[in-house]
Amino acid sequence: MERLCCRRATRISSAPKQVCITVSLPNGHFEAILCDRNWFVSDLERLAEKVFQKGFLRLAGLDGQVLDSKLSLNMAGLEDRDILTAIAQAPKVAATALSFALWHCNSHMVVWGRPQFGGDCSRVQNRLECVQEVQASFCSFAAIQSDRSVVTWGDPLRGGDSTAVQDRLQDVQCIQASWCSFAAILSNGRVETWGHPEGGGDSSEVKDELCNVQQIQGNGSAFAAIRADGSVVTWGLCGGDSTQVQRQLRDVTEVQASMEANACGNQRPDDAKPSHCEVCSGPSPRVASLLLVRQA
Repeated sequence: MERLCCRRATRISSAPKQVCITVSLPNGHFEAILCDRNWFVSDLERLAEKVFQKGFLRLAGLDGQVLDSKLSLNMAGLEDRDILTAIAQAPKVAATALSFALWHCNSHMVVWGRPQFGGDCSRVQNRLECVQEVQASFCSFAAIQSDRSVVTWGDPLRGGDSTAVQDRLQDVQCIQASWCSFAAILSNGRVETWGHPEGGGDSSEVKDELCNVQQIQGNGSAFAAIRADGSVVTWGLCGGDSTQVQRQLRDVTEVQASMEANACGNQRPDDAKPSHCEVCSGPSPRVASLLLVRQA
């Protein structure tokens, strides 16, 4: 038994530390790439992007199955001289007022623009590896990861910092944005919000009512949530108080925001130019009224 253990240990220690993986494009162009055995599939994808000068590549085996980017080469079952196919994925884009975010599902994130408007994600770059969806407010981004957690960046006072609710942002199904806040629906139908308190970032007054939520719509500074029974819950600055019409809000299937009223209430009717919004830090949005669609 001791001799057998020694032999096995010798084999493991003498195993090559690198493997050569052939990566080919659908057009027949291929390259042999030398990889360390401790690499992840995502590392090989990034190197293939540099070699082929193409962005957002995913790798698939001979069986056509796309490899999980989070797996190590060993866990993915890759061996020396294996052949993979690189598949280009169409990226998606989201934008704040002065920045952009470009990504593809399960791929890396590329951002640029004004740092204070989300153009710098260096603080959370190492967490942005498996992005599924991105929502943008006026000056911040919120990304849903493949494990349904959330990563945020941008203006920390207006949605770019979700630290206060981070431990509760699990199993997130979708996110909606106002100009300066975010609202996330969890798998249990509850809702978590963060951002500027007056822009919908504080939902504490209606917390008990935010259950069995099916969808959310945001305007400039408020949110409206539709529950499973067709009732509506609202919160925020302008459009966030639906008390006067609450009895009419039954069997609602959709809520949409229009662009007809001043959402922030800080622009006088006689103003010649749009004023600056203290809530969202941008020009005063003209978003407040809601369109309700009822069931038959």
